[in-house]
Amino acid sequence: MNLTRRETLALGLGATALALLPIRASAAADDQIAAFTGGADIGTGDITLTAPEIAENGNTVPVAVNAPGAAAIMLLATGNPNPAVGTFNFGPLAGSHSVSTRIRLAGTQDVLAIARMPDGSFIQASATVKVTIGGCGG
Repeated sequence: MNLTRRETLALGLGATALALLPIRASAAADDQIAAFTGGADIGTGDITLTAPEIAENGNTVPVAVNAPGAAAIMLLATGNPNPAVGTFNFGPLAGSHSVSTRIRLAGTQDVLAIARMPDGSFIQASATVKVTIGGCGG
């Protein structure tokens, strides 16, 4: 197989673009976090993120977050091209400060939940979800 100079250049540019995609996704996640927290420090606390360790289908991955007393919860899939899954706000009469949903993951990545507490502090939890190709479990 003989490649022309133009084809070689196109392949090189394509490979470079693919290599930069995770960096852009990570930068987008950092921007989303900064917008939610206003640049405040994020600690750990009473927040639970439940996600499967291995997801055989990245199209429907069940995720649940429980943060007692939280005013808001932001859910992110850090490796997706658009990492923001959603922000869930709770009023003073909310009976439960938990969220349960199914999300789509582009591949193996971290899922991150950040909760804003009523006192203005932030806590987080994360989980790595391995997405298998073709549902073969490996």
